[in-house]
Amino acid sequence: HLLRLRCNALILLSKLEIILNITMKLSILASILSSAAAFAPVPTNNVALSALKDADAAVEAPVEIKMSESLPFMEKPPNLEGYVGDFGFDPLRFSDFVPMDFLREAELKHGRQAMLAWTGFCAVDMGFRIYPFPEAYEGLSSVTAHDALVEQGGMSQIFLWIGLAEVISTISLVQMMEGSGRKAGDYGLDPLGFLAGKSDEDRREMELKELQNGRLAMMAFSGVVTQAVLTQGPFPYV
Repeated sequence: HLLRLRCNALILLSKLEIILNITMKLSILASILSSAAAFAPVPTNNVALSALKDADAAVEAPVEIKMSESLPFMEKPPNLEGYVGDFGFDPLRFSDFVPMDFLREAELKHGRQAMLAWTGFCAVDMGFRIYPFPEAYEGLSSVTAHDALVEQGGMSQIFLWIGLAEVISTISLVQMMEGSGRKAGDYGLDPLGFLAGKSDEDRREMELKELQNGRLAMMAFSGVVTQAVLTQGPFPYV
């Protein structure tokens, strides 16, 4: 019985030795194959590799930031590009979230109103009158005329007609924003023919002049009203 146990143990040991030899040989073979694979050329996809290189170049390339001409310490709002009168002035960045055509329409409208308002305000205080002249307007200056015309009723008429004009222009504005093709601020009003037969460059120059004068008038009207209230005197309010 002991002899049989010894024989079985020897058989098991021999089998274990064979298994260990096979495992060691397989490990050595795998090491050799992996070493050889390290030196083998790796197939690549040229399209994918080129796309990766382009993406890396785009990430690494510095982004060009344009600075404002009027405020050189601030970045220029990109949506102003291409519009007449663009000097990079939009410190509150309205153009980032409001359509530029809407902003240009509003700027031109306020500029035109300010040019008329400055002229009318100063003309009254320089003595100009339209006859027949209502008796209720006698002795009024531009500053005192407001309250007097509210009582007399003239301001109500102004409010009515200006409100009607605003409603009509709002319809035109909505149509423009929906793609009617009308250029911002263009109502086809040119009775003296300033733009008749002009080249695109000349038209652009005239548009710039109107825009700059409108911007100046908005500042001027604010200043002249303030000065007139402070001095209570006739033009030039000194």
